[in-house]
Amino acid sequence: MNKLSIELTNCYGIKHLKTEFDFASSKSSRPNVFAIYAPNGAMKSSFAQTFKDIADGKASKDRIFPERVCERTVRDENGMDLLPETVVVVSPYDRDCAHAEKTSTLLVDHKLRTEYEQLHLEVDRAETAFLDAMKAQSRSKKDIKREISSTFTSDSNSFHLALSRVKDEVVEMASSPWAEILYDVLFTDQVLTLFEQEAVRKDLHTYVAKYNDLLAKSTYFKHGIFNYYNAGQIAKSLADNGFFNANHTVSLNAQECKVISSQKELEEVVTKEKEAITNDKALKSVYAKIEKALEKNAACREFQQYISDRPEILPRLENPKSLKEEIWKSYFKANSALYLDLIEKIQKVAKRKKEIQEKARTQRSQWEEVIGIFNSRFSVPFTLIAENRVEVCLGQEGILKLGFQFKDGVDSASVERNTLLEVLSTGERKAFYILNIIFEVEVRRKAGVETLFVFDDIADSFDYKNKYAIIQYMQDITDVPSFRQIILTHNFDFFRTLESRFVPYAQCRMAFKTSTGLIFKKAEGIQNVFLNDWKKNFFTDQMKKIGSIPFMRNILEYTKGDGDPEYLKLTSLLHWKSDTPSITEADLDTIFITMFAVGMGACGGSTTPVVDLLASEATKCLSASDGINFANKIVLAIAIRLTAEKYMIDKIADQAFVSSITKNQTQALVSKFKKTFPNDVTTNEVLHRVCLMTPENIHLNSFMYEPILDMSDEHLRTLYQDVVALI
Repeated sequence: MNKLSIELTNCYGIKHLKTEFDFASSKSSRPNVFAIYAPNGAMKSSFAQTFKDIADGKASKDRIFPERVCERTVRDENGMDLLPETVVVVSPYDRDCAHAEKTSTLLVDHKLRTEYEQLHLEVDRAETAFLDAMKAQSRSKKDIKREISSTFTSDSNSFHLALSRVKDEVVEMASSPWAEILYDVLFTDQVLTLFEQEAVRKDLHTYVAKYNDLLAKSTYFKHGIFNYYNAGQIAKSLADNGFFNANHTVSLNAQECKVISSQKELEEVVTKEKEAITNDKALKSVYAKIEKALEKNAACREFQQYISDRPEILPRLENPKSLKEEIWKSYFKANSALYLDLIEKIQKVAKRKKEIQEKARTQRSQWEEVIGIFNSRFSVPFTLIAENRVEVCLGQEGILKLGFQFKDGVDSASVERNTLLEVLSTGERKAFYILNIIFEVEVRRKAGVETLFVFDDIADSFDYKNKYAIIQYMQDITDVPSFRQIILTHNFDFFRTLESRFVPYAQCRMAFKTSTGLIFKKAEGIQNVFLNDWKKNFFTDQMKKIGSIPFMRNILEYTKGDGDPEYLKLTSLLHWKSDTPSITEADLDTIFITMFAVGMGACGGSTTPVVDLLASEATKCLSASDGINFANKIVLAIAIRLTAEKYMIDKIADQAFVSSITKNQTQALVSKFKKTFPNDVTTNEVLHRVCLMTPENIHLNSFMYEPILDMSDEHLRTLYQDVVALI
């Protein structure tokens, strides 16, 4: 992978990008790394997401306009598409760091960990859907998982085992006879305790014996074969399927053959036969004794009322465990699709989990190396330890469990992961995220896997110690022959640090968005643009001459103070003052020569007012080609402010007020203008934008000028034209 040729169209908002990364340049000692500074809105995340699609083997798309045709070409120097296994995208912490709790300690390579987590996520989703269905079916307020576990196993924490144990029985069930039973009415502690009393159990036994005797003598019902429920279900099923509407009949096998021609007739026969049993005097006498016992408390009275219409339940309470199993199996059968889907996923995970754990055991040397790297490089108040190193190495346990030793001065204590995360700062939690990244890198380094790493703002919002630790680690891996890196960031300070540490200047890029797409250009002004470029070209480039004004003013403020005459003169070129129109180009040149003692013979003594030169250069900016245009932006920002301030001063026409302004002149003028001309909504809106867009773009220092880099060239051009239109 010595060269990457990239062409993207409609990839996550990137209209078009055509660029190339040459990792085989002989001009650099570290050709295998590029850094890209992308201001906000420059599609940095879209670029990273496109490469993540390659890593995941997925097609890219445009999320906002899915109908747009997306095209993605990323090829090496041989014209071959990148293979998914050769690409690793490291996303920002906030987007992709929090692994599920049950898999957060699984320290294996990225693909295995991702697969492991996905398997568990699939089970979790299926389990949630199934439990929701069980809660709706049973209408129970109890812990469904514990109830099912304790029903089919010896403990209450074997949910998956419980489900799997009765799978064959559920599959073979022809129907779900107990699916409509209210679980909490039957299985309360009060009811179950009552039926454990000897006297009640004796009455229940008598009731069951008599009930079975009557059932045996029934004309239509057969004990254990055909009962009330079966008959009722048949009547309903026949009617629902149009059996009787098609003029079919049912013949009941009895002493006298009875022909049924409607659902109503069949239900009447069933009801009459049921009442013949339940109204038996001897049976009712025994039931009365049980009913009296059930009047002891509210739960038992609710049970009594519930079974008064369901007498077939009472005999089954001789064996409540068996009844409970049958009811749960009926619930499962009534929701068989969800039940079988969950079982299938549980079995799939169990099989694959063993394979992944075995692979994890073989990677134990990587664990040790990664833990060592993390503990030695990152500044966090805890030390990582492998709690079950011996058990994993012996094959007794499949997954490495990370332990955390929290340090506070001379004191230390072992803490659980969740407790630890509660006391860590955001930066410290982000440092913990790096652990899995290091593991991925080290596995690939050891295996010699050719890899392109795309780092997407990996150090965003980290504290400085850990930010530099990350930078140092990325610098270390630039020496790995099989690795290539593209480092993306929207933080200019981080970008500058990358260049100063290990990314060659020639391999630094700046991204900017145009009306037609995205462009990567060689970076400019990474290290003090004024000292390294504009100062040298002050007399040969009018755009850079004007752009130097805020830098020069800044230096004078630090060296001579804000009362210095030259400082005040430069201030009059950044704010409209009474002397602004009279300051000439020669005056500006003289200040420069006085400050730096260079260019003595370059000053031509031009009497051109600086404001005229500014207007001329600002006009050129309006038609400049797309690019970084650093100097253009400063020229436009200065021109916008001076033009706006002059306009407001002329309109307000209150020299005493203007003379009284000692600081924040633009804001003071805008406030006065709004009070004076409250109804001029359009103009006030333009002036409000001037306040928003110009201050940070003008008052720069030589070491940090990120705001103007982030500012859109197009926004400044539009605002300048709007301000000029006010005059």
